[in-house]
Amino acid sequence: MTFQTLRYETANRTATITLSRPDRFNAIADGMPREIRAAVEQAEADQDVHVIVLRGDGPGFCGGYDLKHYAERKGAISGSQDMPWDPTLDFQMMWRNTQDFMSLWRASKPTIAQVHGAAVAGGSDIALCCDFLIMAEDARIGYPPARVWGVPTPAMWVYRLGPQMAKRMMMTGDLIDGREAVQIGLALEAVPEDDLDAAVERLAGRLRGVPRNQLMMTKTVVNQAYDNMGLNNTQMFATFFDGVSRHTPEGIWFRERAQEVGFKQAVAERDSGDPIASQVSRRMPTEDRAG
Repeated sequence: MTFQTLRYETANRTATITLSRPDRFNAIADGMPREIRAAVEQAEADQDVHVIVLRGDGPGFCGGYDLKHYAERKGAISGSQDMPWDPTLDFQMMWRNTQDFMSLWRASKPTIAQVHGAAVAGGSDIALCCDFLIMAEDARIGYPPARVWGVPTPAMWVYRLGPQMAKRMMMTGDLIDGREAVQIGLALEAVPEDDLDAAVERLAGRLRGVPRNQLMMTKTVVNQAYDNMGLNNTQMFATFFDGVSRHTPEGIWFRERAQEVGFKQAVAERDSGDPIASQVSRRMPTEDRAG
């Protein structure tokens, strides 16, 4: 298969998927979720592959969806409709993307996310759908749109961190570095960026010596425990609320603000810690505030 947004290579029982939009920080473009899934399926079908590594080209792993492109555009766009909006359209789009990312989790072969630079917003979704996360010490991971205009649809923070830390990450939108990710159990290992390839190779080397059938059985044992805890239902809620978050008064304010002052300034205001509700209230008609 010919890919447009990534590269696929195999060597030494390892399939390496490299997100390759470095000029856009590997931002998630139309087609990238499908291509990730197709690459995983190609690795699944290859009897010589025992391990799948996912990494990013250029300065970082993945900067998430290209929100600057979407937020600053005028008119209805994918994921942000004019009112009244149809929530089923949002759900269909993001549910498909979520299932594409989850192909990394559901693959019978172990998957390793190799994170340098940043894995933020949708980029963190992709990374956390992998079985293992190895980060550069100064790499950052988090979901800032959880403050306004997004909910992480795979909801893997819940299953990887437990309730208290998952709520911290999802409610604050904080970014943490590789060192803290290891401390809270999110990442398996954090190393200086120059040592990242070697760290991933150490783990991949241990895994690829195990028979494929044994890898499949042990991974399935762990994954089915999460399925029994309601992973699919959690993701359905998260995906539905993700669409809702872009059409709340605060979500609409954020997009209008991005169109007025640019996405970067709107993000700075969103993440400043100042109450967003007061900014929304000042922009609403008097009769709406009274009602």
